[in-house]
Amino acid sequence: MQNEGQNSILYKVVKDYVPKNVLSNKNRNHSWLYGYNDKYDLIVISKSGQIGEILYISGLYIALPKQPKECLQRHSTSSEQYWERQELPKPLSKISSIFQWNEMPSEFKSRWVDYIEAEFDNREFGFWFMNKSKPTYITGAHYMYLQWTNIDVGYPEYREANRILYIFWEACKADKRSFGMIYLKIRRSGFSFMSSSECVNTGTLVKDSRVGILSKTGSDAKKMFTDKVVPINSRLPFFFKPIMDGMDKPKTELAYRVPASKITKKNMYDVEEDEIEGLDTTIDWKNTDDNSYDGEKLLLLVHDESGKWLKPNNILNNWRVTKTCLRLGSRIIGKCMMGSTSNALAKGGGNFKQLFYDSDVMKRNANGQTKTGLYSLFIPMEWNMEGFIDRYGQPVIDDVVDKVRGIDDEYITQSALQYWNNEVESLKHDPDALNEYYRQFPRTESHAFRDESKQSLFNLTKIYQQIDYNDAMISEQHLTRGSFHWVNGIKDTSVYFTPDKRGRFIITWVPTKGIQNNIYTKNGKRYPGNEHIGAFGCDSYDISGTVGGKGSNGALHGLTKFSMEEAPSNEFFLEYIARPQTAEIFFEDVLMACVFYGMPILIENNKPRLLYHFKNRGYRGFCMNRPDKQFIKLSKSEKELGGIPNSSEDVKQAHAAAIESYIESHVGLSQDGDMKSMYFNRTLEDWARFDINNRTQYDASISSGLAIMACQKHLYMPEKKESRIMINFARYTNEGKLSQIIR
Repeated sequence: MQNEGQNSILYKVVKDYVPKNVLSNKNRNHSWLYGYNDKYDLIVISKSGQIGEILYISGLYIALPKQPKECLQRHSTSSEQYWERQELPKPLSKISSIFQWNEMPSEFKSRWVDYIEAEFDNREFGFWFMNKSKPTYITGAHYMYLQWTNIDVGYPEYREANRILYIFWEACKADKRSFGMIYLKIRRSGFSFMSSSECVNTGTLVKDSRVGILSKTGSDAKKMFTDKVVPINSRLPFFFKPIMDGMDKPKTELAYRVPASKITKKNMYDVEEDEIEGLDTTIDWKNTDDNSYDGEKLLLLVHDESGKWLKPNNILNNWRVTKTCLRLGSRIIGKCMMGSTSNALAKGGGNFKQLFYDSDVMKRNANGQTKTGLYSLFIPMEWNMEGFIDRYGQPVIDDVVDKVRGIDDEYITQSALQYWNNEVESLKHDPDALNEYYRQFPRTESHAFRDESKQSLFNLTKIYQQIDYNDAMISEQHLTRGSFHWVNGIKDTSVYFTPDKRGRFIITWVPTKGIQNNIYTKNGKRYPGNEHIGAFGCDSYDISGTVGGKGSNGALHGLTKFSMEEAPSNEFFLEYIARPQTAEIFFEDVLMACVFYGMPILIENNKPRLLYHFKNRGYRGFCMNRPDKQFIKLSKSEKELGGIPNSSEDVKQAHAAAIESYIESHVGLSQDGDMKSMYFNRTLEDWARFDINNRTQYDASISSGLAIMACQKHLYMPEKKESRIMINFARYTNEGKLSQIIR
């Protein structure tokens, strides 16, 4: 069901993003500054004043350093060009500290000072090497990871996915608007070692700073510190390693009191022990708690396994606290490196999911920041799956025709996707095992946040079939985000739709002009002219603001019926799940949608302000009455406003049954193998989690279910009871001259 090409493009090389004359002039003058360039909406990670390739990664335009004239190549033959770690020269491996270096003869120092200077440059500016004839740039942090970070299997292998991760991370560090990154990953991607390496890399560079570590439990954070951070630090070459205060293998804190001074030609002879100032930088870990590091100042916070925080601990609450540790006033002074797979939503995954989507770089506030301050990055399974990376660090995604030599010199005989699809096929009859596999090895973000199926009211197989299909498509072909407007801004005239990336509406179908704004007037009231085509359902709210800002969203769904018009049949065509600044904006949004499509709407009447909004503007005729009662049996307010109650148990059951029936008929694979046309993943995911006993948090389910009931109102109409009064009329024969009664 998954497309082979799905998510195969992890990044794009953007051509001519900066005008050529600007690029050449600024490169000639070495005037590009490291950091965010607001004129071109570009993050420059080059520290040389010159830029080269510009990459687009997860919403960020990132400018790499300009390619040098020469870069390292291990071999003249293209097929033999790939990353290869360089061993520390034996004479230098015997030196354990800067003090021992200072005692070495001048001749020895002269021989090796260029090598040491070059390593410091690689750490600061990044590194270029030839990879199968392609000049390839890695950041300084990535270089430190590959070249100087000893992990559980020796030294790390080069992976293209990690190159992109490190470039994105460098952009987060360079961007003054960013608090760091949140990385949604697959299992065994190496993030724990990469973030541990960054702890050491950062902690050994700066003075008077603090690096902190958190994980899903305190013991996990401690294990990361003792088993990863401390060994990485101890195995650094002497010229990168500061002198530590305390034990060689501490359990709680690495304290750097005396640094390894940057060795250069100028100072290689005259550095004295008493001239070396201490770093006074520490690396430590904290127990998992909402208030971990509260009130402290951090240069770097590593958040490992942040998608697995279990109650009572809450990653959302913790981030609100620790975020303040990374800033002074409005100035960001530290960064967070956060990464994790996701647990089931009820086991910490739900909070992580919210944190991840609140970090979307495409959704910024007026200060240019995301809601969390973090930048989100997702790398699909096929890019980083162990055993499916070739010797050039590239993922083996497409079908394997000939054997491919892997990074470990073993041959790869099938693609990552083939392997993944085989595993999925074997688990298709075990929903919970399948969802766990999806979470561990996701190809899409929706895979990563798959929930447990045990509590689901509806057919999860069909729901996830549809979600997977939607993920595999290019969604832009089917979904359009936008806004509705009154013509010339004059209310109660005609409505038109405009595409807008920041719009609150997502639609799949626009009616032909002949049936747009199809309204008729009767007895001074406006009525929808396209009731035969479809209807809306709405879950409204009354109050603009809520305590703590945690109010539910307003939700609106449009659904078509079967009709002879040029319209899709039995398809959801509109999704709106948002909470604008005021309730009035929401009410007007809903009204404009109804007017544009000329369709009635079924609204829950427990929050009646939307119903009053329609009535007061002359649109009472659009508001459907509850279909399960005759008009004469409606209450006074129901006759006045319309709507349907949410408290009735019968209505709750009918509402859930409506969604269930729709899923069975119009979601997922049909019997003939065709996929249905339900393109709104947010609604599908809401259905997957829907709890009939706790309906309030499922705005999309409430709204979509009401739309189904509105389109199927004939199913809920009460049966007319026959009268029990029997009136027998006499019957007569009319033959002859006299009628006779028939006995």
